[in-house]
Amino acid sequence: MQAPSVGGVMLPRGNGQVVRLSRGASLTDFAEKINANPASLVAVMLNLGEMVTATQSVTDETLQLLADEMNYTVEIVSPEEEDRELLESFSIEFGENEGGEEMLVSRPPVVTVMGHVDHGKTRLLDAIRKTNVVAGEAGGITQHIGAYQVATTVNGEDRAITFIDTPGHEAFTAMRARGAKSTDIAILVVAANDGVMPQTIEALNHAKAADVPIVVAVNKIDVEGADPTKVRGQLTEFGLVAEEYGGDTMFVDISARQGLNIDSLLEAVVLTADASLDLRANAEQDAQGIAIEAHLDRGRGAVATVLVQRGTLRVGDTMVAGDAYGRVRAMLDDTGAQLEEAGPSTPVLVLGLTNVPGAGDNFLVVDEDRTARQIAEKRAARERNAAFAKRTRRVSLEDLDKVLKAGEVQQLNLIIKGDASGSVEALESSLLQLDVGEEVDLRILHRGVGAVTETDIDLAAGSDAIVIGFNVRAEGRATSAAEREGVDVRYYSVIYQVIEEIEAALKGMLKPEYEEVELGTAEIREVFRSSKLGNIAGVLIRSGEVKRNTKARLLRDGKVVAESLNIEGLRRFKDDVTEIREGFEGGINLGNFNDIKVDDVIATYEMREKPRG
Repeated sequence: MQAPSVGGVMLPRGNGQVVRLSRGASLTDFAEKINANPASLVAVMLNLGEMVTATQSVTDETLQLLADEMNYTVEIVSPEEEDRELLESFSIEFGENEGGEEMLVSRPPVVTVMGHVDHGKTRLLDAIRKTNVVAGEAGGITQHIGAYQVATTVNGEDRAITFIDTPGHEAFTAMRARGAKSTDIAILVVAANDGVMPQTIEALNHAKAADVPIVVAVNKIDVEGADPTKVRGQLTEFGLVAEEYGGDTMFVDISARQGLNIDSLLEAVVLTADASLDLRANAEQDAQGIAIEAHLDRGRGAVATVLVQRGTLRVGDTMVAGDAYGRVRAMLDDTGAQLEEAGPSTPVLVLGLTNVPGAGDNFLVVDEDRTARQIAEKRAARERNAAFAKRTRRVSLEDLDKVLKAGEVQQLNLIIKGDASGSVEALESSLLQLDVGEEVDLRILHRGVGAVTETDIDLAAGSDAIVIGFNVRAEGRATSAAEREGVDVRYYSVIYQVIEEIEAALKGMLKPEYEEVELGTAEIREVFRSSKLGNIAGVLIRSGEVKRNTKARLLRDGKVVAESLNIEGLRRFKDDVTEIREGFEGGINLGNFNDIKVDDVIATYEMREKPRG
């Protein structure tokens, strides 16, 4: 049924009919779903006070606003759901083991180590791996996710455990949450001398949100002041009750520095997995899993660390990981040894992808290169639209004037380049969460993996952007181009330094806020009349100090009778002075203002810039 809408524009009306749209859809996408002319939807949005073009990716709120006006119900399809529908269109089932029970074989548990910064996560991983990870780290913070497998013996049986190495600082929350989603068991590291800290609770909440069993490693038991019993008591408050207290959480006292009880910890992980999880997968199907980390290697191109969750990945397989695809040219394990195949719960470094996938993207093996390319392209288009929608600043007709006025809304443009997709993603996520008010807008124009290139500099020059290089440098002619164009390129190796500096820059762009600070009060004891200067107040300074060239207000019987006066002259006896302090007498000239009386109070103040919190 056609019915007139706002502004006389003809368009179909829904009767609460559901329209399913992906995140970042345009008005054209909406129009196709309801069989309407996109131009008419543009007109409707204009009448609703928003300027939107037909092909522009818009936010969920904008789609909702339009749907409400036209009596439709919009359902925004989540990226996961959209991905599932995309794969179903290629007859691919992701996330399921194929075949019956007889096809399932046991697989090693996948473990993430979490906890407060400086509580010894990396040293524990170091003790487990017997390699020095700590030495290569900046500021003691793990910079990006890796993965490896270790062997242990439990009850005389050889068992393997896969470790995902997640970063420890709170700025990497996004990556830590991603790490937990691909995890079977979490090891929570708590220092016996420090006890439960804010990040301990944060890590615990991530593990609980991912619904994974937790094994607690009470570290630093060799340090003075260590109290493992106190840690057990503190964690009881958060629902982790030790087995010896009648609970079901295994606590193991360890010293990562001295390598004490590491075998007991590995045994606790295996026993917890056996007791509470059914860790089985079909090793015969096409491989599926998750990309844990990825980066651009100068000699080898796009390199991704993937965790196989089902099936077996083989050299020569055609795979899709996020919006990247390609044929597996080679696979390496964490020691650098070449592998021909990798079964469930095996982490491997894969070479041969067209570009760098994101940390947390799922991967799957498909039969044909063409299918892989089509899936990757559709995923890329979806990501692009969602990013555009997120970046779009909604401008209504009412506040358009304000936005166009120079200086009304300050904007800081950034281009982020990093060594690995997980780092870049975590950095972008942390920066977009910075909130210093509505006057300043942070916009990330581009993010990518690899060195800072000349193209990045050109984009920065054209949009007054700052380039951030995280563990990467400018290459070739990019350095000279940056100097020539005057582009600010900043290099960092620790993520929280970036966040602190960008936050400071954003606060610096805010217009200064001023607050009134009272300086002193003076009581008028006598009024002297001068033909040259007008009335002069003979005063006693009651509090603080009165300074020349400051602001003042006049109070009579406790009420303000004059505002914004100036202290134009100050005298002590016959001398001109710049200030008179509490308890002293003097003369005050208020310029052209002469309406002063005995017992009036002159309150002086100055406006000082207020520091931003």
